[in-house]
Amino acid sequence: MSERLRRAIATMAVASLVSAACVMLGLWQWHRHLARSAAIAVVTSNYDAPPVPLEKAMAGGTTVAAGQEWQRVTATGQYLPDATVLLRNRPVNGVSGYHVLAPFLVGSGEQSGTVLLVDRGFLPAAGAATAVPDVPAPPQGTVELVARLRVSERPTDRDAPTGQVQVIETSAARAAAAAPWTQPALTGYAQAVTEDGAAPAGLAPLALPSTDLGPHLSYAFQWWVFATGALIGAVVLLRREGATAPSPRPARRRPTAEQEEDALLDAQETAARSTRP
Repeated sequence: MSERLRRAIATMAVASLVSAACVMLGLWQWHRHLARSAAIAVVTSNYDAPPVPLEKAMAGGTTVAAGQEWQRVTATGQYLPDATVLLRNRPVNGVSGYHVLAPFLVGSGEQSGTVLLVDRGFLPAAGAATAVPDVPAPPQGTVELVARLRVSERPTDRDAPTGQVQVIETSAARAAAAAPWTQPALTGYAQAVTEDGAAPAGLAPLALPSTDLGPHLSYAFQWWVFATGALIGAVVLLRREGATAPSPRPARRRPTAEQEEDALLDAQETAARSTRP
């Protein structure tokens, strides 16, 4: 195998590996784009849909599904006293503060007697970012709640100060409460919209869900362009090397016997002339 052929094979092998890696990265960004599109479709479908009773939305289940995110539901029940906890390190619109989480004991329908964890709203930090402000108490007695369903966040092993949590997750909120509840709880939570027809008192509303698709689609196409460019660049490089390579010298042909004899006679005649007076 010639040196030129070996270089060509090595160049194309490297280009193929680079191209394959770019294709895979493009597919990764493409799948992220599809996932983001699906999440936005759920927001668009559910966010402003008319509220439905909790038992209808849950359809007899106990877990909020991904397709139920942002669905508005109605429920009658009461907040459990001394069980409010704070979600830390979750600013809203760039403002430091806390989310106020309170367990709501459902009092009607198939979910009667179960707890729905409710994010009642946002409480800006008082002074220093780490200062805990006074937390408005939830309304007492029977409450008519309108809220949007959300899927539970993933549990974490990060520690938090007493009465606070790092994620919105039922078991974490129960463990952090001053008076943990004993009733069974729904898997998931809800963001309060109104309590007895009004926004939660003393709390700021939570941020709206983003419907920005992000840059994933453009990134996917960029990686695929890079994949094509790697192969094209390798071909161009090889063609340039071929154009600039020195042309091989033609092999010298061995003289025939007649040519050798003529050359010998010519040399003798030349020598004889040079010796004449």
